[in-house]
Amino acid sequence: MKATEFISAHGHSNVQSTNKTTFEITKENHLTKRGDCIIAIGATKGAADLKQRFKSIARNQGARLTMKIEVDGEEETVTASGNPTLSFTHPTDLVVRKSNFVCGRTLAVRADKAACSLSRKLVEKLRNPHQKVKITLTVESGT
Repeated sequence: MKATEFISAHGHSNVQSTNKTTFEITKENHLTKRGDCIIAIGATKGAADLKQRFKSIARNQGARLTMKIEVDGEEETVTASGNPTLSFTHPTDLVVRKSNFVCGRTLAVRADKAACSLSRKLVEKLRNPHQKVKITLTVESGT
């Protein structure tokens, strides 16, 4: 089983991308320097907006999530795991975590990258508030 979601967002001058355990995409349109995990704002979807099929597949034990982040010719791919306890209830946020912690904002766990691991070329482009960000989420389950 496989499902794909497409999300559009944009950059912000306060993108820090220094968090060592998570990164986040949000529908919110403001960002302070304290939001060191937020890499894009003004997203077209939060956790609650994802299609039911995507959520169901992500909740399978062993589900693998791939997130492709594209910004003006720069591209980064992050892989993570689904989890049976994912609730996808948050209206604005999508958080990818290196840990196994799950809450309503969690998109995936056990990620191979956090905000600090993203390419600095990509992060520099994410600091432009006029920069469009294209995010492709693909979740696959062997069951």
